[in-house]
Amino acid sequence: MDPLKQQIAGEIALAKNPGASIKKWREIFGITQTELAEFLGITPSTISDYESNRRKSPGIGVIRRFVDALVEIDGKKGGWVHKKLSGEKKPDVFEVTDFEKPLTAKAFVNAINGRIITNKRRLSEIQLSGYSLVDSLRAILEMPVDNFANIYGRSSNRAVVFTHVGVGRSPMVAIRVTNPKPSLVVYQGLDKMDDPIARKISEVERIPIILTDLDSDSIKEKLKRF
Repeated sequence: MDPLKQQIAGEIALAKNPGASIKKWREIFGITQTELAEFLGITPSTISDYESNRRKSPGIGVIRRFVDALVEIDGKKGGWVHKKLSGEKKPDVFEVTDFEKPLTAKAFVNAINGRIITNKRRLSEIQLSGYSLVDSLRAILEMPVDNFANIYGRSSNRAVVFTHVGVGRSPMVAIRVTNPKPSLVVYQGLDKMDDPIARKISEVERIPIILTDLDSDSIKEKLKRF
C-alpha cells in the first residue's frame, strides 16, 4: 500500500468518528456517494450509513476497499488529487492548444474515442481551431468568473475538455452565464451524462457534449498530429 493509502486507512481506523473521516476523504477526492457506491458494487445508502455511523465501525477490509476505490476513481480522472496529496506538482488550471489548421468536430471526437451525448447533428457543422484542457474543480474553486474567458485562448471556436467532473452541471452552468462560448464540450472520465440541467443548457446553447475515457495525457497525445 502506498504511503497516502496508509495515511488515509490509518486515520479512519483510529478515528473516534470513523464515519466523519470516511466522508471527509470522499469529499477531498471529489467523489459522490453514488459514484463510490457504483464502483464498490453497493448502494449509496450503505455509504451514507457508514458516514453517519448508523453502521458499526468498518473493519480493516472495508476500509481498504474504500481507500482503494478513492485512489482508483481519482486515477480514472487523471489522478491529480492523489498527486497533490502525495506532494506532486499539479498542472495549471487550464491549458490551451491551437491546431495548425481547422479540424472537423467529427475528426476531433474520433481522435479522442469520444461518445456523442447531445446535439449529434451539430458535429457536421463545427470546425475547431483548437482545444483547451480545464481542471473543472480548480476552475470552480480558484478562477474568478471574469477570468473564465481566458480558457478560450485566441478563439472560442474550440473544444473545451473538462477534467475532474462530478455530474457535469457546473461546467455547463459556467458556460451558460459567461461569454464567449465554446463550440464543443468534452467531459473526461465521466461514465454517463444524466444531469438534466447540463443537457438542457447544451440544447439551448447548441453545444454538443462529448464523453471520453481517455486521460489528459492520452488526449494530448492523440491530438498531437493535428
